[in-house]
Amino acid sequence: MSSSTSAPARVSAAARERSYGGVKADGSTSETRMGDDSGVKLSYCVVNTNGREHLRACLAAIATHHPAAIEHEILVLDNASDDGSAELLGELTAGRPELRVIGLERRQGKAANDSRLLEESRGEFCLLLNEDSELCEGAAASLLEALEADPGAGAAGAQLLGPDGAPQPCAWRLPGVGTALAQALLLHRLLVTQSGGSSTRRVGWAQSAAMLVRRRAAEEIGWLDPAFFVYSDETDFCKRLGEAGWTTLFVPGARAVHHEQLATDRDSGERRIVEFHRNRDLYMRKHHGPLAAAAVRVLTAASYLPRVLAAVTLRGHDPRWYLLHARKALNPSGTGLREAAERL
Repeated sequence: MSSSTSAPARVSAAARERSYGGVKADGSTSETRMGDDSGVKLSYCVVNTNGREHLRACLAAIATHHPAAIEHEILVLDNASDDGSAELLGELTAGRPELRVIGLERRQGKAANDSRLLEESRGEFCLLLNEDSELCEGAAASLLEALEADPGAGAAGAQLLGPDGAPQPCAWRLPGVGTALAQALLLHRLLVTQSGGSSTRRVGWAQSAAMLVRRRAAEEIGWLDPAFFVYSDETDFCKRLGEAGWTTLFVPGARAVHHEQLATDRDSGERRIVEFHRNRDLYMRKHHGPLAAAAVRVLTAASYLPRVLAAVTLRGHDPRWYLLHARKALNPSGTGLREAAERL
């Protein structure tokens, strides 16, 4: 399936909106767009799904570290949360015209939500953020500087940090049979991971937990593909940017703490694992075909077997968790996060 023929559709009209602080709730897109003298250079685009306290910290970090003299707006898409996030956003919008909120009544996937925010944004550049991401000092400025210095770059990812402040892998070569083989041979850190270091450079793809996007480039390729509910959505996005002649950058000087709320939610463990491997398989079938996808399923499953053996002896590790990964890598079927969201 060629990416040139797979431009994603707009979010379904069935995803009705709530309104906060007078924000329109009719589902229409913003009347003001980039290039229409809005004056907005940077749009912060935050997706929130039941992350009330993380969201509070995310918005506080934006307010604290936004670069002075840069005209900006903040868009928050509340993804049918039921944890009090709506009430928090209602409080935060008071007296803050730069903060706009889209509230969905039905839960959507990450790619559809990011696409909605990009479409609604008025900025030349859009900083995609998870609700559990906190920008560090100078992060937005460093990302802006990188994209402005490289007119051919369509996106730039920040260096993500764990809650303990340790740098996390967050940029990689694009997936393929070669990268899956490197992972199976335990050479992924050497041959696949591209984050780390101190210099800005081009990479295959970067994690979208804190990614600055050139809006014109995203619009050119048809936004993100909603077929990817969550996981591999940004991989596919960066792949299609590359096919359209844009590059993706990794900017280590831009740092953001990523709490990985979803990854630490063991209650949704099997659904999350299904979704992870299903979307990786979708990426391979879309961009490399069924034979390559089958090879990657086998190689990926094999890469988990050493972890199963190690988990038997390492304290705090559950070998059943890695066995589940191996099984779902080989056969990425079952009930995932998409099905769980559809039942809400």
